[in-house]
Order: sequence, then C-alpha cells, then structure tokens
Amino acid sequence: MDYVAAIVPPLVMAIGFGFLVRAIIRSQGGAQKGKEDAAADLLAARTATVAPAGPAAE
Repeated sequence: MDYVAAIVPPLVMAIGFGFLVRAIIRSQGGAQKGKEDAAADLLAARTATVAPAGPAAE
C-alpha cells in the first residue's frame, strides 16, 4: 500500500493544476476583457512616462 501513499500527492497536485489552468482559460475574454485591456494600457502608459526606453543618459 506504499505505492498508493506515494501516488496520491502528485495526483492531487495534477488535478489541482488542471483546475487552475481551466479557471485561467475561462477567465480570459468575456465581459471583463475591455476592463482588463484598459487597465493594462493604463499601466503601460504609466511605465512609459516614468521610465523612458533606451540607454540611460549620463
């Protein structure tokens, strides 16, 4: 019965990971897509204004 005790933790982790991936895929797009895109655009704009791209001026 040691083999059952050895296989249970990886099996539980694999099933949990499958549910996590499923939840991530299902949350993409849909009604919240516009809000998420707007938040990402705002964050990108803030980053661009705070730290300009290119080599640092000395």
